[in-house]
Amino acid sequence: MATLPNPLPRLASLGLGLPPGRLIDTTDEGPWHEPLLWLADDRATPAAWAALQEAPRALGLLPVALDIGGGHGGPEDWELAPAEVSYPGDHDAEEVLADFWEECCAAEAGDWPGLAEATAAATDPDAVATDIAGGFLSAGGPLKEPRLALVPARRSADIPTALGWTGAVNHGDDTARLSAVLRSWEDRFGIRVVALGFDHLRVSVAAPPTTLAEARALAAEHFAFCPDNLWQGCDTVLEAYAERQLLDQPAWSFWWD
Repeated sequence: MATLPNPLPRLASLGLGLPPGRLIDTTDEGPWHEPLLWLADDRATPAAWAALQEAPRALGLLPVALDIGGGHGGPEDWELAPAEVSYPGDHDAEEVLADFWEECCAAEAGDWPGLAEATAAATDPDAVATDIAGGFLSAGGPLKEPRLALVPARRSADIPTALGWTGAVNHGDDTARLSAVLRSWEDRFGIRVVALGFDHLRVSVAAPPTTLAEARALAAEHFAFCPDNLWQGCDTVLEAYAERQLLDQPAWSFWWD
């Protein structure tokens, strides 16, 4: 994967006023010996996210909440594999989704229907991300043990690939293909990657579908991207999933078994 200079080795000199935390790597050998991320020691808060949303971006760092709960430990235990991913820009999002559809969905849902149309964002995607992160990180939110992290990436969609995240390993062995789809969703729906766990991913959505027809078209993309959302979820029919999980929804969640 092509990379820009990693700002993490000089993080202490950047004057970000970070809370207590540490740099994390997965190996001391080869070209990936530089840190993969900075991880805060204490539970993330909405205020901590908001404070880091702007300043690190100019430095090539993006925030994400890592959920270290659920019995899977922290990122040191997640089998991150940054050396085994390709570059998201080398993949076409529709081709990726069509391949996934053929592998997992076509037998029960017919031919690949194509990409959903873009919807216009009424608000700034980064502002929406801050609002959604605030809800995720508040007491009673869906994340069990969230820790604020900074990841060297230029696009939010690339965060899983920059980490070499393997949470969807049972649904493709190259996370860059997932990031290619996330890039397309950035462009069409204003998504931002807000949280990652061992096997789940959550994004904010600045421009969700506003009609049931738009939501139905997008539901096919979600089915291809993460079949377990329907197979293991409560909405096993695309129509129901579209109406309950996508229509006017400012956040999407994905979980791979």
